[in-house]
Order: sequence, then structure tokens, then C-alpha cells
Amino acid sequence: MNVLLVRPRPDPRSINLQSFMICEPLELETLAAHLQSLGHHVDLVDLILERKPLSWFVAQKHYDMVGLTGYINHVQVIKQLARDVKRVSPGTRVVVGGVHAEVVPNDFADECVDHIVWANGTQTMGEIASGLSLEQAAALPGVWGSGLPRPVLVHPKRLFPDRQITARYRDRYNYIYHDRCATLKTSYGCPFTCRFCFCTQIAPYAERDLDEVMDELEQIAEPHVFIVDDDFLSRPYRVKAFCEALDARGISKRFIAFGRADYIVKHPDDIRLLAAHGFDAFFVGIESFRGSELDDYDKRTSVEQNVAAVRILEGAGVQCYAGLITGEDWGPADFDGLVDFLNQFEHPMVNIQPITPMPGTPLYDDEAGRITLSRDRSERWDMAHLAFTPTALSPRAYYWHLLRTYYRTSASAPQRRYIKARYGDRVYKRVFSGAMSITWQYLKLIARPN
Repeated sequence: MNVLLVRPRPDPRSINLQSFMICEPLELETLAAHLQSLGHHVDLVDLILERKPLSWFVAQKHYDMVGLTGYINHVQVIKQLARDVKRVSPGTRVVVGGVHAEVVPNDFADECVDHIVWANGTQTMGEIASGLSLEQAAALPGVWGSGLPRPVLVHPKRLFPDRQITARYRDRYNYIYHDRCATLKTSYGCPFTCRFCFCTQIAPYAERDLDEVMDELEQIAEPHVFIVDDDFLSRPYRVKAFCEALDARGISKRFIAFGRADYIVKHPDDIRLLAAHGFDAFFVGIESFRGSELDDYDKRTSVEQNVAAVRILEGAGVQCYAGLITGEDWGPADFDGLVDFLNQFEHPMVNIQPITPMPGTPLYDDEAGRITLSRDRSERWDMAHLAFTPTALSPRAYYWHLLRTYYRTSASAPQRRYIKARYGDRVYKRVFSGAMSITWQYLKLIARPN
């Protein structure tokens, strides 16, 4: 079977980190490897980096199946791509998967989408491609709408991504300040239960065998590696074992990963060990500078832990990328308080998001009646647009304060000088261009918030 796997470009109205990062499509590379192992011919198109439309690629070759993946803000984009495929090649089967399809599959229901994969994507796609009819494939337990209960999730065993399939794109994959950056998973899922977090709804927590991880890491050519575990800092013994394995294999890379503040505070020696083994930055979900809000989110950390964690990272020479959430009831004083909180740190690098209860999370179930952002406007479900009507500010003023907060913290003149000095002119120009793109989007929202 000829299969085309596609990563879509987000709707241009979405505000997202694509302006600062384009990570390799790891899930599609893994799926490609599995389908190839079954004897199928697989092509992959990254529409974020392609100028030609999907219809052009579909017209170049007869494809038996096109696989599309995306997040909530891709819903309408993916439906349109499915229509484009059917217009050019009516007999081609269109299958949609990915993390949003696994949690909220019905969002992708469309007459041009033949199957929506809601469990065990790699395995289920292999079953669909095995020659099953539309009716037979629709009855698979991993396909939504089969009438069967969702099957137990099974993590793929020793299946390395096919990174050659993205060879023509690889020099453009990056993560914020890190050029030529590959991605790697060492575990699946998250052991915590934050009410707002989508990650906890996707898969039970499970760790990959470290020898297998090192085998894959040895195959990665890029100097930078973004470890996309939902929480890399999960177990002290595993952190030490990871570093020991790097030493044993003689692997030298620069790493970025996600970690929790409470782990960093409890295990500062681990952070220093990781820094000595190439860890340049950690993305830490600080979420709030108020203890009451942290409790509301079921974050299980304190403000004091958050501050101490950033100090430990700074002391080890590791950059902290801090994630913050702003509430729908915030006014000017709240944003000023956030600025003061962040500017106590040496180099505040932040991602600030208005609170967005994502469908499929406990927070969404609790707040659904108060959400004012229509689900049909999927391009705005990007964790940057307002999901609620602000109670203390107009939407226009709220977006202004969000933008102002960025320019008083991580986009301030001192921080811009720091970024240029630490990461060089090339990275600075790319990040500056991304910042200008997002600034322009926010200015348009300030001018016309609806």
C-alpha cells in the first residue's frame, strides 16, 4: 500500500509556538517506521515547511491512504485537508489520528474522514493498512465509532522513528533557542493529575528501557535533543541512570526537557548532574505566582517551591522556560504582579497562556458552562486566545496586558541582549522574527478582539 503521512500547518489565525519552534513530527516518523516494517511504501509531507498544497502531493502519486495528525486548533484545517484529498483522489482512504483524536475523537467527524484513530495509533494504523475494507476497518477497537470500548493502551516496543523520511526538513527543525534540534521520548504519559493538563488524559505513565533509548539517541545526528516526555524528572534513580548511560556510550548532546518544580527543589544535585551532562534548559510549569491558584489547578506545588526551583536552575547554569497561566478574572494589578514576580529572576523566559480548559480534561468538565469560545472556532483553541469573557477587563485590554507582560519580561531589552549574547545572531534573528509575528497577531486582536 502507498501511504502518505501529513503534518498540517496551523490555521494562520492561530497563535502558537510554531513562530519559535518547529519540532520534527516524531509520531509520524514512528508510524512511518511501523508501516514500512509491514511492507508498505510511505511518504511524509510536513506542510509547515512546504509551500505547495497537500492536493499537489496527492496528485503526484496514487496513494491508497493519507494519514493526518494534529491538535485541537487543527480540527477545521484537517477537515479541509480531508476534503482536498477526496477532491483530487476520491478513492484514497483518509485517516485522522494524534493526541486530540485520542481524547476527543468526535471533533474530527466529517464525511471526508474515513477513520478516526482513538487508541494505539501505530498498531491501529497498521491494521487499517492491512487490506481491510472500510467496513472491516471501522469495526477495529482502535477506531472510534466501532461501538467497542476503547482498548487498553499499548506503548510501541523498540520501534525507532524513521528520521530519514524527514531528511529534507531536518536542518529547519528547532526548539526556541536551539537550532538543528531532534526530539526524543524516554517515557509516555505523566504520573501527575493537574486538572488543566491534556497530557494526563492521553496515556498511562510508562518508561522506556534506557538501553533502547540510548540506541535511538546514538542514531540522532542533530546536536540538540528536545526530550518530549511530559515529565522527564520523574524518578531520581532514572535521572542518574540516564547520565550514567550517556557516559557509558560516550554520547554528547545538548538537551532540553520538561520537569516539575518540586522535583528540582528536592533534588538539586540531580540538576547539577544533568547540567554537567548537557542539559541546557528545562521547561517548568510554574503556572501561577499565587498559592490559591496553584491549589485550584491541583498543581501540588507551592510558590516558594517555584521560586526555589528557578534559583536552582539559575545556579546550575540551566535556563528555565517558565509556563504561566493567567485567570479570566485578572485585572491590571494582577498582570503587574506577574511582571514583578518574573523579573525577580535573572533571565525570565516565559510562555504565558490565558486559562484554557481543554476539552477532555477535568477542568473543562467543570467549566464548560462558562466557556464563551465556540468549539467551532478551533483555530482559537490555541491556549493564547481567550476561552472565557474576562470579568475585570475588556478582551481588548486583556490582550494588551498579555502582550505588555511579554515585553516587560522575556522580550525586554535586557533579555533580548542576553539571548543574542548566549545563543548568537542567527538564533536571535529567528526568535526575533517569531516574536514580531506573534506581536502582530496580538495587535490585531487588540484592534479587533472578536
